[in-house]
Amino acid sequence: MANAHSMVEQVNKLYTQLIEWRRRFHQHPELSFQEFGTSKFVAETLRSMDGIDVETGIGVETSVIGTLTSRDGPTIAIRADMDALPIKEENITDYCSLNSGVMHACGHDAHTAILLGIAHVLASAFKKGKLKGTIKFIFQPAEESTDENGLSGSPYMVQAGVYDDVDAAIALHMCPWLPVGEIQMNDGYSMANVDVFEGKIYGTGGHGAYPELGTDPIWMLGPVMQALHGIVSRKVSALDAAVVSIGQVHAGTASNIIPTEVSITGTLRSYAPEVRDLLASELEKAFSIVESLDGKYSFKVERGEPALNNSAAINDWIIEAIEEMYPQLGITRRPFGMGGEDFGYVTQKLPGSMIFLGCALKDEVQRDLHTPIFDIDETCLPIGVAVLAQTAIKFLKGEVILPINEQLEVQTYGT
Repeated sequence: MANAHSMVEQVNKLYTQLIEWRRRFHQHPELSFQEFGTSKFVAETLRSMDGIDVETGIGVETSVIGTLTSRDGPTIAIRADMDALPIKEENITDYCSLNSGVMHACGHDAHTAILLGIAHVLASAFKKGKLKGTIKFIFQPAEESTDENGLSGSPYMVQAGVYDDVDAAIALHMCPWLPVGEIQMNDGYSMANVDVFEGKIYGTGGHGAYPELGTDPIWMLGPVMQALHGIVSRKVSALDAAVVSIGQVHAGTASNIIPTEVSITGTLRSYAPEVRDLLASELEKAFSIVESLDGKYSFKVERGEPALNNSAAINDWIIEAIEEMYPQLGITRRPFGMGGEDFGYVTQKLPGSMIFLGCALKDEVQRDLHTPIFDIDETCLPIGVAVLAQTAIKFLKGEVILPINEQLEVQTYGT
């Protein structure tokens, strides 16, 4: 994507370095809360850049925060996640994972490399005295998984105050369904609230030959399942995004024993907070059907990450930056789906936006996120650097502003 814009020229010179960083991370993937080697390398690299103050271990032991500041002016945060997935890589490249059973199958290796590139570019701008304000480079652990408290890395960093003095936040994600030279973005809710439910149906159990002498929780499961799968189609507006999916059903120990209980677990996905509440309420009603069948039930919902809520104003900033540098870049405007993204914890605290950056390889193989063959076209890397760096510059220079009445929808989360 040839362009004479100075930012594009600058990041294009970083192309080889970006690839080197990305492939290093790809070869040495680390699971959530275990990103010790990655965070050490990130911190050392940031310390080699002029003017960046580096802090580690805030909120999560493996977090890294780099700060550039002139001590006056606005503050913007740029976030990248660093963790990998428990997937055995099937790609055959010279930069394949060297950590058996662990793989960067969601592009966090690219996210981390891109943020290092942004730090490099903006450190140079600060050194030349071209910018006033503060930029936080937030390298976040544990986006993919939660700990014993049911929390991923983002809420820990939010709770630790990392974003307390931040006016706006931006981030990006790899997008394997779009080619390089395209991005996807969306105003408002763009990825889902992620909740997990567990329900249990209790009967008396008994001998399989004499079911009339007891109460059978497996028999009760039938009407519960019917009611459960009718929630989205009959209780939620067709205009609202919602998913109820069962992942596990467990019951019984032998063919001739009616069990005393059936356990059901699954996931609830939604965009709007009111739909999130409705799903939990209606699901409990579905389980309560067993009471009319002489059974009992228990039910609980563990609330996970909140929906990603993209600021329309910040999306406009990003579009302005794109039009300045890459006027031919294609923009798709639609939500990203019902997957979860813990950047949602940030966008419920302050105005923020995440874009999806086209990265599909030209080999006509569908390399979806979270698959053993996921990979990217690395020519997307400098585009990601330029778009987020230029957006930050425009904000610090006052070329773009936040609406005075920017309101955020705050949801309860965690355990």
